[in-house]
Amino acid sequence: MAHEPVNHPLRPVYRALAGLTGLYVLVFGIIGVVRTGGGDVFAREDTVVLGLRTNAGFSIISVVAGIVIFAGVAVGRNVDRFVNKWGGYAFLGVGMVALALLRTDANYLNFSMTTCIVSFVIGMVLLTAGLYGKLGTAQDAAAEGAFRHG
Repeated sequence: MAHEPVNHPLRPVYRALAGLTGLYVLVFGIIGVVRTGGGDVFAREDTVVLGLRTNAGFSIISVVAGIVIFAGVAVGRNVDRFVNKWGGYAFLGVGMVALALLRTDANYLNFSMTTCIVSFVIGMVLLTAGLYGKLGTAQDAAAEGAFRHG
């Protein structure tokens, strides 16, 4: 049985951080779609949005990811925990793959080193929010506390 705290006292803080992260990803994507409109979807140009290189494909993916994260936080009720945890894994995975493909022709999303680092930070924030965001009844919290303290 894994240890994931139930009704952690800082859950609202983690939820707010996840919401701000989702909002950042959404705003980044919207500005990116506006700036790259009419161009090739996987162009490798020097289009920069909020300090990160982007293209139309990456911007569209960012809009979708931002909407999913923000909607998960808005719904709450452990939906945010699921979305944040798996979103965090996804951002960390994409950052690793993009880092491996950084200087190759397979860098279709126009990542730079800065974009990889930001992807890692976003992934860690979302993963932390997902791991500490479990909501449950008082009995669930007591059972988890008993498990944790032996």
